[in-house]
Amino acid sequence: MKIYISKFDLARLTKLLDKKRSHDEYDKALIKELTRAEVIEPASIPTDVITMNSQIKFKDEHGKSWGYWLVFPEDADLAQGKLSILSPIGCSLIGYRVGSKVTIPTPKGRKELTVTEVTYQPERSGDFSS
Repeated sequence: MKIYISKFDLARLTKLLDKKRSHDEYDKALIKELTRAEVIEPASIPTDVITMNSQIKFKDEHGKSWGYWLVFPEDADLAQGKLSILSPIGCSLIGYRVGSKVTIPTPKGRKELTVTEVTYQPERSGDFSS
């Protein structure tokens, strides 16, 4: 499945990953996703694509729903619904669109999530600096 990333997010995520001395499996998964993504100008990102600082909703194969903000590690706070891009779920969601099915690793194996809504996307709101 094709994924999208803005040039702005790509630059910030590349810088974040470059700062790390070694990469864990989730960093490597993010690098793989960034490598295969179609890079687009921020103003041209489709409005239903998950970008950095987007608020998203997704559900699992049992119909349980969650909502999170996809944020940089320094802003992550699960109690406030802020999920790090470097988490297993975060690195699996970036660039996907509403309706996409995403498989994530879990301690008990793998779980399939379906993106149900991008409630807020900075680019859609005209914020190209978030």
